[in-house]
Amino acid sequence: MKSKLIFLAILLFTQISCYSQAEAVRGVWLTNVDSDVLTSKEKIVHAVKFLDEIGFNTIFVVVWNKGMTQYKSKIMKEFTGLELDTLLKDFDPLPVLIEEAHKRNMKVIAWFEFGFSSSYKQNGGKILELKPHWKAIDVNGNLVSKNGFEWMNGFHPEVQDFIISLIKEVITNYKVDGIQGDDRLPAMPVESGYDDYTINLYRSEHNGKNPPEDFRDSQSVNWRAGKLNQFMKRIYKEVKSINPGLIVSMAPSIYPWSKEEYLQDWPEWLKTKNVDLICPQLYRYNIKDYEKLLIDIVENQIDKEDLKKFYPGILLKVGSYYASPELIKNKIELNRRYGINGEVFFFYEGLKKYPDLFKELYKERAKFPELVN
Repeated sequence: MKSKLIFLAILLFTQISCYSQAEAVRGVWLTNVDSDVLTSKEKIVHAVKFLDEIGFNTIFVVVWNKGMTQYKSKIMKEFTGLELDTLLKDFDPLPVLIEEAHKRNMKVIAWFEFGFSSSYKQNGGKILELKPHWKAIDVNGNLVSKNGFEWMNGFHPEVQDFIISLIKEVITNYKVDGIQGDDRLPAMPVESGYDDYTINLYRSEHNGKNPPEDFRDSQSVNWRAGKLNQFMKRIYKEVKSINPGLIVSMAPSIYPWSKEEYLQDWPEWLKTKNVDLICPQLYRYNIKDYEKLLIDIVENQIDKEDLKKFYPGILLKVGSYYASPELIKNKIELNRRYGINGEVFFFYEGLKKYPDLFKELYKERAKFPELVN
């Protein structure tokens, strides 16, 4: 009888613990730049085990970068002849990562990092060499290039179909838990929109008028941002039609800069219920600037009912820069103060500098939240 009571007490305690377990996205971006994790099974196993040990529960893994896929793609093999990122040779990292993460109850979100970009400092690369009519064109008739990235025309239906086909390929062939776009998906540089297709589309909706030569004209910006909003709606619909349980996540730039420079009107995506998880890139190097952004988002950009979908992106490492332990801790404390129960860090390699810090910050385990629109 005594042993039975002890068993029941343990069972009750376990149930209470499970019930009271915090819900949060404790995420990290896993890149193929400045990181070799995705190059072998051994490195993936080590990385996932490490992330689990320090309290993370979500991995946003790159699957589309530099005009190549980080998984075996029949679509890209037929299109460019490259089934897989050349650095990976014949190794497909995605199924290994998914298996190892799911063993530990961790989510894997397929991150389409390159978005509508076609290349970086390669004049459009292989994609635009094969499909020159896919080029994004500026008011001077040149290929759109911004911060070194050359761009496909994200307003063109063929380009949109191409990106959708990659998304569908991943969610159909791999057991990912969701997908993510970022500051390049859905996004287009504000300088874009002067290719023949987009000009004719504008004319058809404006009584034959040409788009204004001023690419920052507010009406023109709103019109083009609206087209990307429509594509965001399509992404959401396409993903949910295949698997309603998949997460549609986005990691845009900060607003309104995101709209002013890349036509990303992401608060609208939340209002229209076309995104499950929003992780704006609040990449700031001091706590005052970070708090200013956080307050603006919480008070002015996101409705209270949508705050449960908001998990800010935090800069941990870029190049030789590492955020200090104090800054990391202060940002997490600020998030909690404003009712935000998690965050996503850029990027994985930075975590290795502070394993004990994250073990302490995330010592209480958290399960991935229920995200319901």
